[in-house]
Amino acid sequence: MHMSKTVEREMLEFPFATELVTNRRGEVAKVVLSVRNYRALLEALEDTGLHRAMKRVKREKPLSRDAALAALNRK
Repeated sequence: MHMSKTVEREMLEFPFATELVTNRRGEVAKVVLSVRNYRALLEALEDTGLHRAMKRVKREKPLSRDAALAALNRK
């Protein structure tokens, strides 16, 4: 299958994509992913979010179980 240089460049910009759907102007409008790649991408996003949350609370003093439960009940 022959791909134009534009399509080749766009596929490099969307490494998880199995297919790119373009609009009438030829701009990428939708990206099709395999289920496996979709799940891998979700996992990577979740890991990134967890890492950021852990960095935000790194210097906080840990709560005991009872103190944490009490704090949750106050909300």
